[in-house]
Amino acid sequence: MADLRVTRPRLAVLEAVHGNPHADTETIFEAVRVFLPAVSRQAVYDVLHAFTAAGLVRRIQPSGSVARYEARVGDNHHHVVCRSCGVIVDVDCAVGDAPCLTASDNNGFVLDEAEVIYWGLCPDCSTSGSHP
Repeated sequence: MADLRVTRPRLAVLEAVHGNPHADTETIFEAVRVFLPAVSRQAVYDVLHAFTAAGLVRRIQPSGSVARYEARVGDNHHHVVCRSCGVIVDVDCAVGDAPCLTASDNNGFVLDEAEVIYWGLCPDCSTSGSHP
């Protein structure tokens, strides 16, 4: 596991992230507590931080949202977020290889990743008229 010792909290957090794509920390914590009732919030935070640093999970934070975690890593995919209900869905790379989009001016940087978040209304919200 990326040079991390295998522990019950780490396994439970990894399972929670896999089972709850784009979940916030509280959702992951509650999912872990189902299997490990005595686990602390700090332990879950520490595991998420270690997993993010090791590249086992990806942390995203769309504007106006708390941090979210996902198990889909290493493919430079993007996200679409519903402005009304907040649901987040994966979107495969827009065009070509990473960084997917060509910057008009890279300002001398060697680019290796692009983070794109599309915003709109999900199918449920766009048909229900519940948009802002």
